[in-house]
Amino acid sequence: MKTIIFAGGCFWGVEAYFKRLNGVMETTVGYIDGYTENPTYKEVCDGSGHAEAVRIAYDEAKISLETLLDHFFRIVNPTEKDRQGPDIGRQYRNGIFLLSPSDMEKTQNYVNILKDKYIDPIQTIVKMAPVFYEAEAYHQDYLDKVPNGYCHINLNLASNSEMKEEYRHEDQSRGQKRHQKK
Repeated sequence: MKTIIFAGGCFWGVEAYFKRLNGVMETTVGYIDGYTENPTYKEVCDGSGHAEAVRIAYDEAKISLETLLDHFFRIVNPTEKDRQGPDIGRQYRNGIFLLSPSDMEKTQNYVNILKDKYIDPIQTIVKMAPVFYEAEAYHQDYLDKVPNGYCHINLNLASNSEMKEEYRHEDQSRGQKRHQKK
């Protein structure tokens, strides 16, 4: 099992999207890349410097790093700095935090190729993962607990063949695809 950490705006939707994918074994929402230890949600909102993020444990025999990156860039606008959709602030920046040097090299290469597909410069942070702090329990699996809760991400951008059986054929109305050149 391997691990990657994605920051893509509000962590509720990022977690809900990735947990649906075949090969994703576990998701945990939390905070990363800030100035303090063990931040609370309030401290993050008040400027601790952390990004809302999702730690993803995955089976690389079922889903590759490249496929995870494809999905990440499907749900974020990498040209937005310190925001995603209607969520504005440093805690909503987008980033990829890696746990192995080989994944870092692959991810940097992926992002370099991706740059030509966008009009504006890529703002996505790519770096080795600093300490990840788990968010409070009420944030974990939030959209499972509050099915009509806020989400800026279209949870159905993955095809049915990419999703776990229990998530297939759901309502297709959430969110919209945007920001990429044709």
